[in-house]
Amino acid sequence: MHKSRLAGFIIDCRTDDLETAGQFWSQALGYSLKKSSAGEDALYKLLDTPSDDLHIEVQKVDHPSRVHLDIEADDIEAEVKRLEKLGAKRVANIKTWVVMEAPTGQRFCVVRVQRSDFDANANTWAD
Repeated sequence: MHKSRLAGFIIDCRTDDLETAGQFWSQALGYSLKKSSAGEDALYKLLDTPSDDLHIEVQKVDHPSRVHLDIEADDIEAEVKRLEKLGAKRVANIKTWVVMEAPTGQRFCVVRVQRSDFDANANTWAD
Protein backbone atom coordinates (compact mmCIF):
# COMPACT_ATOMS: atom_id res chain seq x y z
CA MET A 1 0.00 0.00 0.00
CA HIS A 2 1.22 3.50 -0.77
CA LYS A 3 -0.09 7.07 -0.83
CA SER A 4 0.02 9.86 -3.40
CA ARG A 5 -1.62 13.14 -4.37
CA LEU A 6 -1.11 16.32 -6.38
CA ALA A 7 1.95 18.08 -4.96
CA GLY A 8 1.96 21.27 -6.97
CA PHE A 9 2.89 23.01 -10.19
CA ILE A 10 6.20 23.73 -11.86
CA ILE A 11 6.31 26.74 -14.18
CA ASP A 12 8.85 25.80 -16.86
CA CYS A 13 10.45 28.90 -18.39
CA ARG A 14 12.79 28.98 -21.35
CA THR A 15 14.65 32.09 -20.26
CA ASP A 16 18.11 33.49 -19.67
CA ASP A 17 16.77 35.56 -16.76
CA LEU A 18 15.35 33.19 -14.16
CA GLU A 19 15.37 35.95 -11.51
CA THR A 20 12.96 38.11 -13.55
CA ALA A 21 10.78 35.08 -14.35
CA GLY A 22 10.65 34.19 -10.65
CA GLN A 23 9.79 37.76 -9.70
CA PHE A 24 6.96 37.84 -12.26
CA TRP A 25 5.36 34.64 -10.96
CA SER A 26 5.96 35.65 -7.35
CA GLN A 27 4.08 38.90 -7.88
CA ALA A 28 1.42 37.35 -10.14
CA LEU A 29 0.54 34.64 -7.61
CA GLY A 30 1.11 36.66 -4.44
CA TYR A 31 3.85 34.52 -2.87
CA SER A 32 7.33 35.73 -1.98
CA LEU A 33 10.39 33.88 -3.26
CA LYS A 34 12.23 31.57 -0.86
CA LYS A 35 15.96 32.03 -0.48
CA SER A 36 17.99 28.87 -1.09
CA SER A 37 21.70 28.22 -0.82
CA ALA A 38 21.42 24.67 -2.22
CA GLY A 39 23.43 24.28 -5.41
CA GLU A 40 20.74 22.15 -7.05
CA ASP A 41 18.31 25.06 -6.71
CA ALA A 42 20.29 27.20 -9.21
CA LEU A 43 17.77 26.32 -11.95
CA TYR A 44 14.74 26.99 -9.73
CA LYS A 45 12.98 29.85 -7.97
CA LEU A 46 10.85 28.49 -5.14
CA LEU A 47 7.68 30.30 -4.13
CA ASP A 48 7.08 30.49 -0.39
CA THR A 49 3.75 28.65 -0.11
CA PRO A 50 2.42 27.36 3.25
CA SER A 51 3.65 23.86 4.16
CA ASP A 52 0.17 22.36 3.68
CA ASP A 53 -0.51 24.20 0.38
CA LEU A 54 0.49 23.32 -3.17
CA HIS A 55 4.21 23.52 -3.96
CA ILE A 56 4.96 26.03 -6.74
CA GLU A 57 8.31 26.73 -8.35
CA VAL A 58 9.69 28.41 -11.45
CA GLN A 59 12.21 26.27 -13.34
CA LYS A 60 14.68 27.25 -16.06
CA VAL A 61 14.38 24.82 -19.00
CA ASP A 62 15.65 24.34 -22.55
CA HIS A 63 12.30 23.18 -23.98
CA PRO A 64 9.33 25.47 -24.75
CA SER A 65 7.78 27.19 -21.73
CA ARG A 66 4.84 25.36 -20.13
CA VAL A 67 3.40 24.35 -16.77
CA HIS A 68 3.65 20.79 -15.50
CA LEU A 69 2.35 19.17 -12.35
CA ASP A 70 4.04 17.01 -9.74
CA ILE A 71 2.46 14.07 -7.93
CA GLU A 72 3.94 13.47 -4.48
CA ALA A 73 4.21 9.89 -3.24
CA ASP A 74 5.56 8.08 -0.21
CA ASP A 75 6.72 5.26 -2.54
CA ILE A 76 7.77 6.72 -5.89
CA GLU A 77 8.32 3.39 -7.64
CA ALA A 78 4.91 2.03 -6.53
CA GLU A 79 3.23 5.21 -7.78
CA VAL A 80 5.08 5.00 -11.12
CA LYS A 81 3.92 1.40 -11.55
CA ARG A 82 0.32 2.38 -10.68
CA LEU A 83 0.40 5.17 -13.28
CA GLU A 84 1.97 2.88 -15.89
CA LYS A 85 -0.97 0.49 -15.41
CA LEU A 86 -3.23 3.46 -16.22
CA GLY A 87 -1.32 4.03 -19.48
CA ALA A 88 1.41 6.51 -18.51
CA LYS A 89 5.00 6.02 -19.71
CA ARG A 90 8.22 6.49 -17.78
CA VAL A 91 10.36 9.07 -19.60
CA ALA A 92 13.36 9.51 -17.29
CA ASN A 93 14.65 8.99 -13.77
CA ILE A 94 16.20 12.26 -12.57
CA LYS A 95 17.85 12.59 -9.16
CA THR A 96 15.02 11.69 -6.75
CA TRP A 97 12.04 11.93 -9.11
CA VAL A 98 10.61 10.29 -12.23
CA VAL A 99 9.43 12.16 -15.33
CA MET A 100 6.38 10.55 -16.89
CA GLU A 101 4.08 11.13 -19.83
CA ALA A 102 0.32 10.69 -19.67
CA PRO A 103 -1.43 8.77 -22.47
CA THR A 104 -2.69 12.19 -23.59
CA GLY A 105 0.87 13.54 -24.02
CA GLN A 106 1.33 15.79 -20.97
CA ARG A 107 4.55 15.41 -19.01
CA PHE A 108 4.47 15.28 -15.22
CA CYS A 109 6.74 14.16 -12.39
CA VAL A 110 6.40 11.77 -9.48
CA VAL A 111 8.30 13.26 -6.55
CA ARG A 112 8.98 12.68 -2.85
CA VAL A 113 6.48 13.91 -0.28
CA GLN A 114 6.38 17.73 -0.32
CA ARG A 115 3.68 18.87 2.11
CA SER A 116 3.31 18.59 5.86
CA ASP A 117 -0.25 17.22 5.77
CA PHE A 118 0.52 14.41 3.30
CA ASP A 119 -0.30 11.45 5.57
CA ALA A 120 -3.66 12.88 6.57
CA ASN A 121 -4.81 13.94 3.10
CA ALA A 122 -3.19 11.74 0.44
CA ASN A 123 -4.99 9.03 -1.51
CA THR A 124 -4.23 5.47 -0.37
CA TRP A 125 -3.64 2.85 -3.08
CA ALA A 126 -3.45 -0.94 -2.77
CA ASP A 127 -0.27 -2.17 -4.49
